[in-house]
Amino acid sequence: MFYLSGVTLLWAFSFSLIGVYLAGQVDAWFSVLMRVALAGLVFIPFLKFKGVGRKLILQLMTLGGFQLGLMYCFYYQSFLLLSVPEVLLFTVMTPIYVTLLYDLVHKRFSSWYLVTALIAVAGAVLIKYEGINEQFILGFIVVQAANLCFAIGQVGYKVIMEKQPHTLKQHTVFGYFYLGAFVVASIAFMVFGNTEKLPTTSTQWGILIYLGTIASGLGYFLWNRGACQVNAGALAVMNNALIPAGLIVNILIWNQQEDVLRLFLGAVVIMLSLWINEKWVKTKVSEKYAQ
Repeated sequence: MFYLSGVTLLWAFSFSLIGVYLAGQVDAWFSVLMRVALAGLVFIPFLKFKGVGRKLILQLMTLGGFQLGLMYCFYYQSFLLLSVPEVLLFTVMTPIYVTLLYDLVHKRFSSWYLVTALIAVAGAVLIKYEGINEQFILGFIVVQAANLCFAIGQVGYKVIMEKQPHTLKQHTVFGYFYLGAFVVASIAFMVFGNTEKLPTTSTQWGILIYLGTIASGLGYFLWNRGACQVNAGALAVMNNALIPAGLIVNILIWNQQEDVLRLFLGAVVIMLSLWINEKWVKTKVSEKYAQ
């Protein structure tokens, strides 16, 4: 839990830095490319080539392509459609995806999870009850795509690492994770990128360097390492600890004009969905498969 808690505090500022200083100003596809490239450079010096199976390399690259590559592609686009608090709140579905994916690994599924999802959607609607439009709906869908990619990476990494010998030092192979993300980000930039919207200020470059080397480079390694040390339930819950931390940072420092009352009411409903998932839905699912 130490690693997960530390990274949660580290990431609390990332949402606001992207939403305030990069979104709409710097090409999102370039931001993704720079972030994963810089993160990869952090681990290149530790990368181990000999004695690492080709299967493990391909698995790590695939997971990196999902958790960082595709996730960031969706994630950065969401800031063009939603406010920072909305992006934060809509990440509440990630623990549900983590749990569902673990169930799928064990070849089981329960429709009870749909109850949680519907309540979370109701909370999202409450936040924008008077202003729901195509952009808001699209933004919600884009965030869910990012959440799913993030969950796939976490679950996959945990499952794969649990099968590796204890002598394998994770920092010696984590570079392959970023290499997979770099491949996805490079293709995305070549296809969708706009070279006329590259960073123009030292602040923008500085934020990209921080997000790449610290938030991504150090953050994702520690997060995935922490994920290997806790059970699936704890991992699912820690995915949502970021929401209140990120909201506090954003509202107090950058977004003081936000409709706090509506945001609070919507957040209560969304967090209620998580509570129901943890206290009621999981119990129903456990009883179902215990029979």
